[in-house]
Amino acid sequence: MTRRSGARLSSEDRILWGRVARTVTPLPGNTPPDEDDEIAAEPGPAAKTRPGKALPAPEQQPPAPAAPVAPGAIDTKTRARIAKGRLPLEARIDLHGLRQSEAHGLLLSFLHRAHAEGLRHVLVITGKGSSPASDGVLRRAVPSWFATGPFRALVGGHTAASRKHGGDGAIYVRLRRRGDGR
Repeated sequence: MTRRSGARLSSEDRILWGRVARTVTPLPGNTPPDEDDEIAAEPGPAAKTRPGKALPAPEQQPPAPAAPVAPGAIDTKTRARIAKGRLPLEARIDLHGLRQSEAHGLLLSFLHRAHAEGLRHVLVITGKGSSPASDGVLRRAVPSWFATGPFRALVGGHTAASRKHGGDGAIYVRLRRRGDGR
């Protein structure tokens, strides 16, 4: 890629180049250019305005819309009720032996169906992983999926399951109520 003759770097490009240039050691006999001298050489947007004219005040920006809330943890009281069987698990899905891409699609469709049926609490079995040195891939990935857009609209909360339901290899999931599209 060639550079057009006479083309000047924008201020953002100069800042970026300055950061990169500071990470290298100059060759013997060369000194790096002073970043402040280069920035002062090119007039900024304020210098290009007519003298005597004040810049208009920036308009008041409306507040940004609230981002959808990421699912939190299921409270300990609800978790205990599920673990003791007082609050039923209305459905379950087992993701053992699936690749991440397969598990992602299957879990999303399962949660869509459960949400459409009005189910409230489901069990997602991820497994603990087969390697003794690390956690299972799905065990680590599934909770992070719940914070992404497609799952955020469905999942109201999640927490590790009790030992009776699979312990660290399973997750209790509380689905949002229908119409609760926070």
